[in-house]
Amino acid sequence: MELLLPELDRRKTQTAVEAALEKYRIYKTIAFEEREVMVTASYTERFHGPTNVTGDPTARTAIYNVDVQRARQAYCDTIDHIVSRLSEKERILVCERYLKDDDVFDYKVYNHVFDPPVSKDTYTKIRTRAFYKMALALSDRGLINVEPLSISRKSRQKLG
Repeated sequence: MELLLPELDRRKTQTAVEAALEKYRIYKTIAFEEREVMVTASYTERFHGPTNVTGDPTARTAIYNVDVQRARQAYCDTIDHIVSRLSEKERILVCERYLKDDDVFDYKVYNHVFDPPVSKDTYTKIRTRAFYKMALALSDRGLINVEPLSISRKSRQKLG
């Protein structure tokens, strides 16, 4: 049995993985705002429709507060787990460039974070390899769809 890994378009893959990492960073930096139940009665007109429908706004609000918070935590845990499975250089690159502050740029990472510093081309190779691994891992967990990222046969024939 032969396992075939898909060939992914580098730019599309980078865009998809960066979007997932941006979502992670937003979830980590912005606190979850819990909804509150409206306790004052509001009077609404009922136009000859079904009036036997009852609602429980307190339960809906409580379920929302718990489910959304749990989903955000699960997403962050998944990204943390995926990043922890990368090689050391890939993990350093992803953590320093994408998971921390917004104002970190590529040149700062490859000149100042890596010890010894690496060239821009080496940095690009490391990032491409890390994003490929992350795209496959995110795809396995259903967080991104790999099919639009795949290189079609026609594109492969044009390239080589």
